Amino acid sequence: MPFIAFESAQLSPEVKERLIERLTDVSVELTGIPKELFLVSIREQPDDNLAVGGKSIKKIKQSLS
Repeated sequence: MPFIAFESAQLSPEVKERLIERLTDVSVELTGIPKELFLVSIREQPDDNLAVGGKSIKKIKQSLS
């Protein structure tokens, strides 16, 4: 059974749903393996536990809002 692992900061339920669908669809297209055999795991970290360029994801998201 193919396993797809995706790790990120916090995501909305809608984004997670689309991510699962798209990751599965692309993997099926590339490998020819039936979609029913793919396992997708999304692991989320709190936004203040991840940082890029010295700024937490929480602060980056706030500045983009």
